[in-house]
Amino acid sequence: MVHNHPSGNPLPSLADQELTKTLSKALQLVDIPLLNHCIVNGSGFFSFFDSGLMKND
Repeated sequence: MVHNHPSGNPLPSLADQELTKTLSKALQLVDIPLLNHCIVNGSGFFSFFDSGLMKND
């Protein structure tokens, strides 16, 4: 999953973190893994997987 932060700060908000958890749980019900969630802006990105906020077990 990817979305943007037009504000320029790619760090995830608490709402972004909660959405990721909720979506991951919902997708598990239909056997679809959420492998990563990236937030992009004009100069960089944040990866939930790379930061350790998301694990692919």
